[in-house]
Amino acid sequence: MIDTILFDLDGTIIDTNELIITSFLHVLEKHQLAPLTREQIIPKMGATLEQQLQQFSGLGDITTLMTSYRSYNDVHHDDMVKLFPQVEEVVQQLHARGIRLGVVTTKNKPGTIRVLDMFGLQKYMGAVITLNDVDHPKPHAEPILKAVELLGADPSRTLMVGDSPMDIQSAQAAGVLSAGVAWSLKGEKALLEHKPDYMLHDMNDVYTLLEQE
Repeated sequence: MIDTILFDLDGTIIDTNELIITSFLHVLEKHQLAPLTREQIIPKMGATLEQQLQQFSGLGDITTLMTSYRSYNDVHHDDMVKLFPQVEEVVQQLHARGIRLGVVTTKNKPGTIRVLDMFGLQKYMGAVITLNDVDHPKPHAEPILKAVELLGADPSRTLMVGDSPMDIQSAQAAGVLSAGVAWSLKGEKALLEHKPDYMLHDMNDVYTLLEQE
């Protein structure tokens, strides 16, 4: 029986997709780097910001790019970010049922706390593991294992929910169950290639998984 659920943040429970894409497009234009399309950016989303900017720019030192990204992102954040449908209601109900909840993300700590507080979700999360809390981010097992340890959870009864292949790979490496979300910009097919244990087409599908398990 699943008694612990870990959620990725961006693209899974928080719809930051347009903010992230436009932030990257802004950085590339501002610094006169080779332009990219949305379709070129989307497959890399889910990695750390540093990894993405290095891949998009081809530069080794991306300090100024990170500054530009975060500055633009900060200004436009509150106007462009929203919850995916049913997230608030499902998280509330899971918490009320006694399901242990956590967030495991490659986002930095300040950005994670900001958006969780913005939507009143932090109070439901017994563990919040960010890029700043680990030596090896997803797809490594460390972030999930750290959350499992913090929650006192059993890996075999823990589910990781995410929109990226990295979420599935991290879950598999950590020995927990995995669920992809069909609303991922990467597409359901791209996630199924990594063989998640489940696929959610709606946040309410979580209830079905709990009943099945």
